[in-house]
Amino acid sequence: MPGTNLKERIKQGTLLLDGAMGTELIARGIKVGTCNEYLNIESPDIISAIHSAYLLAGSDAIITNTFGANKYALARHGLAEQAARINKAGAKIARLAAGEQKYVLGDIGPSGDFLEPLGTLKADELKDAFAAQAEALLAGGADGLIIETMTALDEAVIAIEAAKSVAGDLPVLVSMSFDKAGDSFKTMMGVGVEAAVSKLVPLQVDAAGFNCGTLSLDDYVKLAEEFVTAVKAVSDDLTVSAEPNAGKPELVEDKAVYKVSPEDFAAAAKKIHSAGVGIIGGCCGTSPTHIEAMANQIRKTT
Repeated sequence: MPGTNLKERIKQGTLLLDGAMGTELIARGIKVGTCNEYLNIESPDIISAIHSAYLLAGSDAIITNTFGANKYALARHGLAEQAARINKAGAKIARLAAGEQKYVLGDIGPSGDFLEPLGTLKADELKDAFAAQAEALLAGGADGLIIETMTALDEAVIAIEAAKSVAGDLPVLVSMSFDKAGDSFKTMMGVGVEAAVSKLVPLQVDAAGFNCGTLSLDDYVKLAEEFVTAVKAVSDDLTVSAEPNAGKPELVEDKAVYKVSPEDFAAAAKKIHSAGVGIIGGCCGTSPTHIEAMANQIRKTT
């Protein structure tokens, strides 16, 4: 692990994350519908190669291939009992790729279901599942945890509480997924930026922000400005994170295709960074080429 712990590194200034994992897996021939997380066990060399490509592109931190590795998401592939093994393996692959100079964030994504009474999830059981995932990620060597693509505040809160219950002094980051809603932005569950910030910041996370969504690059810039403004209204020093997609996907032969060039993505990322975002990477549609262009742009100004 690096000499400076990740919690301190976040406070020191701009931290560049990696880009999409799923996009790169598809590019390497992995079929849509595969349990990508089980590749940590089945094809670790593929995951390692993707991590290495992002590190070479300029990422300061890479995110484990464990987005859908909670027991509920894995159950859809008949792999619920393999959760600890898959998460620990994912963290170990990333740790080995990152070496002693770069950081590893253990990735925790949503369960894919709703809490009672809207759905069937029980809060205590969901918290246990997230805590078990977090524990396995840390056991595998993660330097911190990132909770991503959340749309429901109740689930995000439970994930944060679970992560913090096992993280000790290691950082916990949280990221919500927003779409356009009139002149502003809301998650799929109707959560606005101010509502998200006012709920998440008091939980003492180390960074809060946004990722994914179906926004244009211009809208991601506007979202960044709105998110930074909301955070500054309630906190003097909380870091804001952003992982925009490579623009809004277009439907081509029933497939979502991202056509934004690395140069255009980098230009938007520079604006997002200038808006006050301290942790920045890419989500769906981004590649090592996008991240390299982003790193070159941002490091010119820092």
